[in-house]
Amino acid sequence: MDSHDMAGHLIRRLHQQSTQVFVQRTQAAGFDLTPVQFAALDAIAAQPGTDQARVAEMIAYDRATIGGVIDRLVQKGWVHRVVSERDRRAREVSLTDEGQRVRTAVLPVVQDLQKDILDTLGDEERALFLELARKAVRT
Repeated sequence: MDSHDMAGHLIRRLHQQSTQVFVQRTQAAGFDLTPVQFAALDAIAAQPGTDQARVAEMIAYDRATIGGVIDRLVQKGWVHRVVSERDRRAREVSLTDEGQRVRTAVLPVVQDLQKDILDTLGDEERALFLELARKAVRT
């Protein structure tokens, strides 16, 4: 088997393409945000007041590096972080009003760019790909 046909290589390439499409489209719409930052904003919006470790879990991101992602969102004024009253080691996060505004404004852009990530696939192929990808990540 040619190494360029191996699943790992193809998944890495698709990830690169996905990130490139995301960055190009969100920047063109006036947003300075990475896919991981968007995923964190979205997770925090879904569970306001959750702690950073839970955000990392929700977006399948490394707990050791989620702090840096949250730091950048705090610096942008999009996330508010406080020490948890239940566990002084934990940091609870919630969206600021500006963070909610940004998430609401960028969400249609992110939804729209999804078709561009798999633009060479037809509708049925895209649906099959998504079904198989969901199955593969549930392991």
